[in-house]
Amino acid sequence: MIKYSSKDEQNAQLDLDRFDRAILSVLAEDGRISITDLAKRIGLSKSPTQARLRRLEQTGVIIGYRALLDPIQLGLDHVAFVEVRLSDTREKALTAFNAAVVRVPEIEQAHMIAGSFDYLLKVRTSDMSQYRQFLGDTISTLPHVAGTSTYVAMEAVKETMLADTS
Repeated sequence: MIKYSSKDEQNAQLDLDRFDRAILSVLAEDGRISITDLAKRIGLSKSPTQARLRRLEQTGVIIGYRALLDPIQLGLDHVAFVEVRLSDTREKALTAFNAAVVRVPEIEQAHMIAGSFDYLLKVRTSDMSQYRQFLGDTISTLPHVAGTSTYVAMEAVKETMLADTS
């Protein structure tokens, strides 16, 4: 059973039992599994499994389903991490930067950082030449960007989505 551990629903952390966690674990490995097979894997019948799954979706624990694509097979094997320093960190500037970043498909991840720079971006392109152009034409023109530093990834040692829910 999912229970909110606080009354503030927007910031509530869900209390997930072993069946909820089992559902999440199985779905993280195979998002296309049938309800019948999911129920067998977690040790519940179909109806309670379906009800739990629906609740996990409705409460936002499960935010969607998607196909995982191999970026190397798609010719996108150049990964760069970019430190971004902003000229202005007031809320209006942060909101403008965030809104612009969300619209750029080459930026796979963007994280606001507490440190000597403001954001860390994960950028994926086909090669160094494309990245260099992207840096000049796109990243440098984002709202309030004062400076950047780039770190090129030589090899992905671990790159996964959340799968362990224990």
